[in-house]
Amino acid sequence: MHWCESEGFQNFWAITRHADIIEVSTQPELFSNEADGIVVLSDEQVADQQNGRSVIGDMRTIISMDPPDHRLYRKIASGFFTPRGISRLDQIVHDSAKALLDSLGDEGECDFVDLIAQRHPLRVLATILGIDRDDEERLLVLTQQLLAGDDPDYRRKAGSRYEASQEVGMEFYAMFDRIIKDRRANPTQDLASMLAHAHLPTGEPLGEIETFGYYLIVFVAGHDTTRNALSGALEAFLAYPDQLQRLREHPDLAKDAVEEVVRWATPVNYMKRTVMADAAVAGQPVKEGDFLMLLYASGNRDETVFDNPHDFDIGRHPNRHLGFGWAEHYCLGAHLARASTQALIQQLAERVIEIEAAGPVVRTVSNLIVGAKHLPVRYKLRPAA
Repeated sequence: MHWCESEGFQNFWAITRHADIIEVSTQPELFSNEADGIVVLSDEQVADQQNGRSVIGDMRTIISMDPPDHRLYRKIASGFFTPRGISRLDQIVHDSAKALLDSLGDEGECDFVDLIAQRHPLRVLATILGIDRDDEERLLVLTQQLLAGDDPDYRRKAGSRYEASQEVGMEFYAMFDRIIKDRRANPTQDLASMLAHAHLPTGEPLGEIETFGYYLIVFVAGHDTTRNALSGALEAFLAYPDQLQRLREHPDLAKDAVEEVVRWATPVNYMKRTVMADAAVAGQPVKEGDFLMLLYASGNRDETVFDNPHDFDIGRHPNRHLGFGWAEHYCLGAHLARASTQALIQQLAERVIEIEAAGPVVRTVSNLIVGAKHLPVRYKLRPAA
């Protein structure tokens, strides 16, 4: 553990070891998501909170709730995201991965993030959430503006960060509200219908803001994390081409390969927790009101847990990585993320003849979401089987 004081940001304890991250994650009553959110804030963001909250700032989502509310709200969609529930989407994720590689042609150059990594989860999530294809491009831009608002390529032009957040929130709300109203009038079997008609386990209907929040977090969190896992997968295969060949020769390793991709890429850099009472973590005293930063990428390279942690090994087993979080806030959509990632890396293993970097990787400017925004590659592909 290390106490960090960075000018312009909240002070925090850096929690870097696998065991310590688990220790904090398994005590949600003592280390809170809800008290001050999940992100280490800049001075500008703190000022925005004091001056007024945006549509998104006023919203409660399962990722920012503590027990007992978190457990009640999580149950609303947990049935949809079980392995059995996700198996109904196998054809959708396979067709999406295949169509995207088909669109590249037999050989050429492309930006893998632009044409593949961000398109694949976008199509899958749009399908289960009832989003029209005509809205996908706009939704992609809004997601980038929300999660990577510090990146000059994605930042929304507005008078202030607060105004930008307010505008993004209203556009999201308008789009999702239209879908929710349609599903209430014309229910189907998708997740959008489930959320539109949702009731808490206590029997009361899900409120309007909570419904919007659920919809938003499923899409935004599900899209960017999977996008960055997929770009991380290709980066890893470019650095370790023997592992792509290994997957081609041993397709039974696909599930283990997905876990190693998530460990290696760790798309979510960290989550913040607020200490609710004086306590200790790994023997280090922490005070009520202190912030803890759970650094997942560091935990995923803890040499006391992983042999050769800086190597990319698709056969790594066991693989107790923290890429989906841990305990109370373990990723609700983990099974969908696994299915989407597996479908695409299997397509790469089956169809790539040659692939190499065609330029430098450019990373998203964000302290929360880790991944490439540009990954140029040169490739030769064989047709789908």
